[in-house]
Amino acid sequence: MESNFFPSRTLTLYLAKLFVSRVLAILVMLVLVLQMLDLLSESGDILAVKGNGEAQLWYYVSLRMPQLIARFLPYSVLLATLLTFWPLNQNSEVIAMRAAGLSAHQILAPLMLAAAVVALTSFAFNERFLTRANAGMKAWQAAGWGPIPKEKSARTNVYLRDGPNILLVGSLTGYGAGSGDKVVMENVTWYRRNAEMMVVAEIHAPRATYAAPGWKLEQATEFDVENTSSKVLGSPVIAESVTPGQVAISSVDADAESLFQLNRSINAMKAAGRRTSELEGKWWHKITGPLAALLMPLLGSVVAFGLARSGQLLVRGIIGAALGFAYFVIDNAALAIGNFGGYPPLIAAWTPFLLFLLVGETVLIRTEE
Repeated sequence: MESNFFPSRTLTLYLAKLFVSRVLAILVMLVLVLQMLDLLSESGDILAVKGNGEAQLWYYVSLRMPQLIARFLPYSVLLATLLTFWPLNQNSEVIAMRAAGLSAHQILAPLMLAAAVVALTSFAFNERFLTRANAGMKAWQAAGWGPIPKEKSARTNVYLRDGPNILLVGSLTGYGAGSGDKVVMENVTWYRRNAEMMVVAEIHAPRATYAAPGWKLEQATEFDVENTSSKVLGSPVIAESVTPGQVAISSVDADAESLFQLNRSINAMKAAGRRTSELEGKWWHKITGPLAALLMPLLGSVVAFGLARSGQLLVRGIIGAALGFAYFVIDNAALAIGNFGGYPPLIAAWTPFLLFLLVGETVLIRTEE
């Protein structure tokens, strides 16, 4: 048996089915509970909008559920690993496998194979469903849970630099049309700043269109910070240095774009001389994120080995859970540091995975010895 990486076909199917069934059960439980709690917290705001009803609540669930599945799938794999190996160890099934000549790696191999399938499924799910759910949720939130723009290229919460000034756009459509007169901004706020970069005035308008140059506001109002007074401006033109091309580049949302779409956006921003380290980090994380499912069985396998009657099974379970949750903490921290330019995007995305891969393999080898 030592010459084969996998144990017998019967044992491989037994361990894989045991593991996958627990992954699905834990994932369904987590998603349903968290979805109900989240819906309870948001349903009041959704139903407060005139015209919203049960259909809008179900629409919210359809957008929120893919986000919850993508977020908690790796945690489900970790918990499923612990709940698979814990009873196997407690019932001395692992001891029987070792007595039959199986190594620790052979016992773990069926779970790693199933986890690899889960990781591939997670990647496909993120590319197909999660990106659309993220785009739809952000657009709906920007619209205040009201009617959202029907255009597929809509973007929300876009920040633009106009010299020392800042232009904040709640919702943006038409930027991909290649024509400035088709770009429409909604819920626009322009912050005018002085030489000390302090905000001296705030101009708000529900809508703005390209005026070549600048952006023409509709029904604009101005708030003077120093005098704490407001006045109606009508239809002024602001941000003359902001072009439709800059709008298209600045409206990139990594969470709402697939791997290939984001790659094209990054290349366009590089051609324009813009900083892309944050987007590159998220591009790599679209690959390393699903791979977390492949790492969890290795980190949680510490609970599988060691005698249950020694009284250390609970301690091993806590160690396995701690290793898994520590990976998620370090992964998020590395990604945040990479976004600020502390690490190159490639290192920020891959270092946590490779580090914990070595840690898990080291623990497994020491266990086997």
